[in-house]
Amino acid sequence: MNDMNYTMLCDFYQLTMGNGYFKTKHADRIAYFDLFFRRVPDGGGYAVCAGLEQVIDYIENLRFSVEDIEFLRGKKIFSEEFLEYLKNFKFEGDVFAIPEGTPVFPNEPLITVRAPAIQAQLIETMLLLLVNHQSLIATKASRIVRAAEGRAISEFGSRRAQGTAGAVLGARAAYIGGCSGTACVMSDEVYGIPATGTMAHSWVQMFDSELDAFEEYCRVYPHGAVLLVDTYNVLKSGVPNAIKAFDKILKPLGARPVGIRLDSGDIAYLSIEARKMLDAAGYPDCKIIASNSLDEYIIRDLIKQGAKIDSFGVGERLITASSEPVFGGVYKLCATEENGVITPKIKISENVIKITNPHYKKIYRIFDNKTGKAEADLICLHDEKIDETQPLELFDPDYTWKRKTVTDFTAKELQVQIFANGKRVYQPPKIDEIKSYCAEQMNTLWETVLRFENPHRYYVDLSQKLWNTKHQLLAYKGE
Repeated sequence: MNDMNYTMLCDFYQLTMGNGYFKTKHADRIAYFDLFFRRVPDGGGYAVCAGLEQVIDYIENLRFSVEDIEFLRGKKIFSEEFLEYLKNFKFEGDVFAIPEGTPVFPNEPLITVRAPAIQAQLIETMLLLLVNHQSLIATKASRIVRAAEGRAISEFGSRRAQGTAGAVLGARAAYIGGCSGTACVMSDEVYGIPATGTMAHSWVQMFDSELDAFEEYCRVYPHGAVLLVDTYNVLKSGVPNAIKAFDKILKPLGARPVGIRLDSGDIAYLSIEARKMLDAAGYPDCKIIASNSLDEYIIRDLIKQGAKIDSFGVGERLITASSEPVFGGVYKLCATEENGVITPKIKISENVIKITNPHYKKIYRIFDNKTGKAEADLICLHDEKIDETQPLELFDPDYTWKRKTVTDFTAKELQVQIFANGKRVYQPPKIDEIKSYCAEQMNTLWETVLRFENPHRYYVDLSQKLWNTKHQLLAYKGE
C-alpha cells in the first residue's frame, strides 16, 4: 500500500482552482489551511487523532506521472503552463500537526499547512481522507477499550471493512486507540500490530465430531489452544468437549489451554456457566473470549451483568464505526501571506457551527500541576506565549458566561512541526510508542470528559487576541 502514488486522489476542483491560481498569478501566494473537526462522533467528550504517518508518506511522495499529465491534458481545460508546472510538482511548504494518539476536541487545528496556494489546496482531499478515517476508528476503539475496563480488545473487522485500506489502516488506528491486536495479517506485516486468531466454525464442521475437531486442534497447537465452543451447543457439547480435549491431549503434555471462545447466544449467561464448568474441571486459568457484533455499550452491559469474559473480539461495529461512521473533519483557509505579512481569513455562515477561526494559530493544553489533569485548551495567535506565572481565565467560547480560572499550571504546545520548506523534520514514532502515548494522554482527562452519555464539555477557548481578530472579521459585510 505504501508504494502507491495517490497524487491524483484529489477532488477535481483542486486542480481547476490550481489552474486558476496559476493563471491569475496566485500560484506562489502563501496560504494557511487548518484541518479540524466540528463535532465528536457518538456524542462523546473527546476524539483521538490518527493518520499522521500516512499523511507524511503521502506528502513525501507527491508527484505527477507522464500518464497523469496526459490524462489531465485530455480534459482540455488546463493550460499548458499549468501542466508543465505539475510535471515538476513538489511540496515546498510547512506542516504542523498534533501527534497521533493525542485526545483532541472540536475546532482545534489537528494539522496546519503553510504553503504556496496550489500546493496547499492540492493536498486537501487526501489529508482529510487519512485523518478522518483513522481518527474515527481510533476514537471508536478508545471508547470500546474503556468499556472493557482493562480486558483486552482485539480488532476482528477486516471482512466487514469498507475496502482494503479500511481494513489495514483501520486496524492500525484501532491499535492506537488501545486495542491489543488484530485479526488482519497484513496490518501485522506492514505496521507490526500483533495478529491473533483461533478457529472458525468451519474447522469444527470439517471433522466427524466436535470432539475430534477439538482434539486435533489441541494436537496442532498444544501451547496456543483456543477452542470455539458454540458451533452446536455451548453448554451441552461445546464446553464439555473442550474439557475432554484438554484432558486427553494437553494434560499428558503438561500444557494448559489458552481459552475458549463464545460467538453467539446469551454471552453473559453462557460465560458464567462455562466459567463454572472450566473451574470445576481444573482449568481456572482457561480464558473466556467473546465476540459477535459487540460495541462499547454491549460490552459495558455484559460486565454489569457479571459476565465472566476475559477478552473481547470486536469486528464490524469497530472497523466501520457503525454507530456514526463519519468523522467530519474539514480543511479551511485561515490566512494568506504576502511579503511576510499575514492576513487572517474567515468563513462566515448562517450556520454558526461553520464559522471558522481565522489566522495562523497555535494550541496550548493547560495542565493542572497538582493533579496532572488537562483543564482546557487555548487556541492562540501564532506569536502568542502564555505566562505560566499569572492566573489564566478561560471561557467556553459558545457560552461566554461559563468560565474558569486556573493557577499553578503548565501550558504545553500541542502541534509539532512536521515539514519545513518541503523537507520532513519529524520522525514518526513507532506504533507501540503511539499506543502508549495515547494511553498516557487519556489518563490526563477527567472521568467526566470520558463518560459515554452527556460528557462534560471540555473547554477549548480562544485567546483574547484571537477572539478580537475573529469578531473584527465577523463585522465585515463582504463589500
